[in-house]
Amino acid sequence: MPIDILMPALSPTMEVGNLAKWHVKEGDAVSSGDIIAEIETDKATMEIEAIDEGVVGKILVAEGTADIPVNQLIAVLLEDGEEASAIGTAAPAAPASAQTPAKEAENAAPAPAASGAPTPMAAPANGAARVFASPLARRLAASEGLDLAKVTGSGPKGRIVKRDIEAVVQSGGAKASSAAMATSASAPASSMSSDAIRAMYEDGSYEEIPHNAMRKIVAARLTESKQTVPHFYLTIECEIDRLLAMRKEINGGAPEVDGKPVYKISVNDFVIKAMAMALRAVPMANATWTDDARLIHKHSDIGVAVAVEDGLFTPVIRKADEKTLSTISNEMKDLAGRARSKKLAPHEYQGGSTAISNLGMFGIREFSAVINPPQGTILAVGAGSQQPVVRDGAIEIANVMSVTLSCDHRVVDGALGAELLAAFKGFIETPLRLFV
Repeated sequence: MPIDILMPALSPTMEVGNLAKWHVKEGDAVSSGDIIAEIETDKATMEIEAIDEGVVGKILVAEGTADIPVNQLIAVLLEDGEEASAIGTAAPAAPASAQTPAKEAENAAPAPAASGAPTPMAAPANGAARVFASPLARRLAASEGLDLAKVTGSGPKGRIVKRDIEAVVQSGGAKASSAAMATSASAPASSMSSDAIRAMYEDGSYEEIPHNAMRKIVAARLTESKQTVPHFYLTIECEIDRLLAMRKEINGGAPEVDGKPVYKISVNDFVIKAMAMALRAVPMANATWTDDARLIHKHSDIGVAVAVEDGLFTPVIRKADEKTLSTISNEMKDLAGRARSKKLAPHEYQGGSTAISNLGMFGIREFSAVINPPQGTILAVGAGSQQPVVRDGAIEIANVMSVTLSCDHRVVDGALGAELLAAFKGFIETPLRLFV
């Protein structure tokens, strides 16, 4: 019988994707492993391989279509000897939402269930039903004071989407008046409608840049982080004169290939290694919170924030505590380069128990970063600068770098966070320990 090709879930959090390009056309024969399409997510563009052999019988979603829900039918593959006429009874026609523009996708008709689609997740064992809702629907419900558990979802697998919230509000089910909030001068921007915000500014005095997928995801995740993760912050100063001297010596002795050094260690590479070693020294801080347990990680997987156009990636250096500085340096250069061109695979930017955000190259002396769930901490690194320090009653000049650790108080208490920072400071100020 015909084989359904569905929009794949390329990451655990992916809800929709864009069909960037088809590499096949109707009538083409494909084998398992052949590249058939390119899918764009908020983070990357990935090639999709055929799982089965057959002939492309029908392409149901045109390339360039945006915001296609995960598990929606996008094409049908015919097995050997099957006729295209079999498609009519074996697979549903392309839903209207497949061609819906991105800004309207969430209000489009729900995608019909396709064969092979996963069944909805079971309710938790404690009897409390889990509510499935899109991030936008959750934000709208929060602003309207709605209980999501009382809203019926019409999206894929019963997910609550924007149109469901709007329908409840229009029926008078909201606990608070959205109009009152939108017109209140003292209301926070997040509770005001887009039109209400625009009305506060003179026509022609601004330029509108529609949110792309990455910006939407960044906004949603950081809002979720600040609303759900109890942050606290610890700051410490590290003297880096020994580190700078060692860096100069290491780079000066780097072997060359074709006239170019095989590595060039940065201060950030030292920071990554020092944080990895600190987590090894303080293993209880190498933790992630879940509803029923703390996950204490066995390796130091360090995410590193990389700025890209209109957003950021956090590629992860796996087992950084076991790697040399030169390996970390070269791996980081490769990951950062592919992050900027959106060529990272999901496993390269997901996971990790902590992250590093370094704004020192911009002259920022000190700042606090927002934790990227489910990670338990994030280290904000400021610029190193010459400052007066007191040693044995005498004033000397030293290069000092300020770092601030943001902690999820559910897994890293104050004393534990302080212990982690002290270990980090020890590795930074005595960098020879990174090699022992």
